Amino acid sequence: MSWFETPLPLLPELIALNGRWRGAQPAFVDGTVTLSWREFADTTARLANGLSALGVLPRQRVAVLMDNRLETAVALFGIIRAGAVAVPLNVSITDEAVAGMCGDADTVAVFASAEHCRRIDLLRARGAIAARHFVGCDVPASGWTEIGSLLAGRSAVPPPAAIGPDDECNVIYSSGTTALPKGIVHTHACRMNWAYDCALALRYYSGCRTLCSLGLFSNISWVAMLSTILVGGTVVVLRAFTPAAALETIEAQRITHGTFVPLQLERLLGCPERGRFDTGTLDTLMCCGSPLAAAVKRRFAVEFDCHLIELYGLTEGVVTILAPEDFDAKIESVGRPVLGTDIRIVDEDGREVPAGVTGEIVGRSRLIMAGYHGRDDASRDATWTDTAGRQWLRTGDLGRLDDDGFLYVVDRKKDMILSGGQNIYPADIESVLREHPAVAEVAVIGVPSVRWGETPVAVVVVRDRLVATADELLSWTNARVGKQQRIAAVEFRESLPRNPNGKVLKRDLRAEYARA
Repeated sequence: MSWFETPLPLLPELIALNGRWRGAQPAFVDGTVTLSWREFADTTARLANGLSALGVLPRQRVAVLMDNRLETAVALFGIIRAGAVAVPLNVSITDEAVAGMCGDADTVAVFASAEHCRRIDLLRARGAIAARHFVGCDVPASGWTEIGSLLAGRSAVPPPAAIGPDDECNVIYSSGTTALPKGIVHTHACRMNWAYDCALALRYYSGCRTLCSLGLFSNISWVAMLSTILVGGTVVVLRAFTPAAALETIEAQRITHGTFVPLQLERLLGCPERGRFDTGTLDTLMCCGSPLAAAVKRRFAVEFDCHLIELYGLTEGVVTILAPEDFDAKIESVGRPVLGTDIRIVDEDGREVPAGVTGEIVGRSRLIMAGYHGRDDASRDATWTDTAGRQWLRTGDLGRLDDDGFLYVVDRKKDMILSGGQNIYPADIESVLREHPAVAEVAVIGVPSVRWGETPVAVVVVRDRLVATADELLSWTNARVGKQQRIAAVEFRESLPRNPNGKVLKRDLRAEYARA
């Protein structure tokens, strides 16, 4: 490195630079409250100093169990500016999962809001939380430090934490339902790579106003926040998603960008009040988290008159996008890798397969996690090594590439049904069932079968005011699928279990119907 060269700034420095050079411009908005970039930089620095005064050291981990609000963003990025590691937790997980993740990450402090403070207190009373410091919003009368008190009187000059590119920035847990949750570790360099690559792929620019409609614990929200911070735009936090609230915020805040899951887009399209709101400022929206139906892709982009980008990706670090200009020709695909990312399709023996053949998707990029925290076994299991000795991330998803390099996701590897020695992909059957006018939502799962090992069963939510019997749907579907794909039964439910990002929890359905 020559004398005038400097390394790329990491996230703490980037926030400080935005505070200096974009000081008066809005950084984060929560309802009627706005923090300028100067205020956001100063507030996160004061929080960092508050943590330092408590004795929280660089590289120690701090959990954040908070609903969507301005203070959540201040906590997350203040922790990072202190040189500590942010551990955002899904607010919908069980108390046992909260304790498990805090214990797994060895957190020394916890940030929480309102009702979640009370959840933490119950765990503290049982000795299930070993953290030493507790900070929050709307906190109980004792045992907690109000975030305002932590900030009061602190310097706006950040503490001199020596943060390197290979130091941990955050740990995001992949699931709250397994006995051994996996903490996905992103380094500071990795997070900046996410910022640069996603901002470019998702077409962020300096004047963007980004709606975060999902929990700020989600990596989907982190993609939006990191991209917006990189370009010095404005993040608008939506406390709770409803179609009307989102549309009202889009109009009032002149939203240009945003991140959504398919269920949200479907509800926005179906909102009876949609015509009352002006959404003309929308530029580019991203949708990810679960498969987006082709009909929704086409309809949303046209009816909202904006660019829609479908993103397929994992928090662990593989990303492809289907760009708007590819919708007409490749609407069923999830696009091609973002620049700098490479993907392959491999069979069960770890051999690369040609275009058109289904196998496991593996990826290699500078977005890849450092590994699973404390889980070297899981990190090894998630690694595929090619003939040149290079390591790739196993996604656990099944897919195929076409001759033009577009990726088609077939299904989750663990969701594949093995029936009579044949591989059955539930997504293929689901796509047929969705064509029936009475089917609003559907999930096909494999249930135990003495004869076949497993057999497919369709779990269906019926569309309002439309009637269908189980026998009717069974006959209708089996007349349209291959012999091996025929479903054994149709089960009706009022709703499907989903995670906060809208993804159907098929493992819950399998467990339920395996006992039935």
